[in-house]
Amino acid sequence: MADKLTLLAEFIERHPHLLVLTGAGLSTASGIPDYRDKDGVRRGSAPVQGPDFRKLDAVRRRYWARSMVGYPTLAQAAPNAGHRALAEMAWQRRFSALMTQNVDGLQQRAGSESVLELHGNIHQVLCLDCHATFTRAFVQTQLAEANPDMAGVQAQSAPDGDAHLEPDALAEFHIPWCVQCGGMLQPDVVFFGDGMPVERTRQALELMACADALLVVGSSLTVYSGFRFCRLAAETGKPIAAINLGKTRADAMLALKIEDAAERVLPAVLALLD
Repeated sequence: MADKLTLLAEFIERHPHLLVLTGAGLSTASGIPDYRDKDGVRRGSAPVQGPDFRKLDAVRRRYWARSMVGYPTLAQAAPNAGHRALAEMAWQRRFSALMTQNVDGLQQRAGSESVLELHGNIHQVLCLDCHATFTRAFVQTQLAEANPDMAGVQAQSAPDGDAHLEPDALAEFHIPWCVQCGGMLQPDVVFFGDGMPVERTRQALELMACADALLVVGSSLTVYSGFRFCRLAAETGKPIAAINLGKTRADAMLALKIEDAAERVLPAVLALLD
């Protein structure tokens, strides 16, 4: 293990234009569950699909009911040692850019100033009609006021503020609506089944083009929005390193892999950097 930590520190030092890509495995030590196990198999039921959320009232009710119960756990989560180590590396200019598949905002709370959030931020909510934005905390107060019977309900946490809960009487659950126009609200995130916004995709591809190497932290890369950067790096001869518990979709492309938790590896590697 010590040898691999040294190799990763050397990898970082050799590549001044390193691009870092983080995933759910970075935030599990903060109490936020990830989507997959060490073999890349999805945990629990399939997540909500964006087209279904916008089309089906029943899907919206189920989403917001589960989110009402699950969001407090995510809202109270704090950055862990992995987030803090990356923030310190950014301050030391150990890499040129950082982008994340996570929607929890923990990397910014750890002190990182420039983070490209590929899938958006769960702490913001968007009106699909008038495009007004609201904090998720404000929407939580709406949900609590409209659904007092759900207040205090406990359930096992699921990824991204979800909860393992199948509420009774969903037909009576009141979903939130835009206080400005009465329109439909959606978390400002890229749901499964939706594509990344064009401008965000352009920014991410530009970061990859300018990078001289890629470091993946805490991602199985099963979702194409992350795997595409490994494929681009491999196609252009840029080396890839990864820190991840379990296999990744890009294992065959990796120049270096450390199978351990990011909150242990990153501080240890930071200590080795000159």
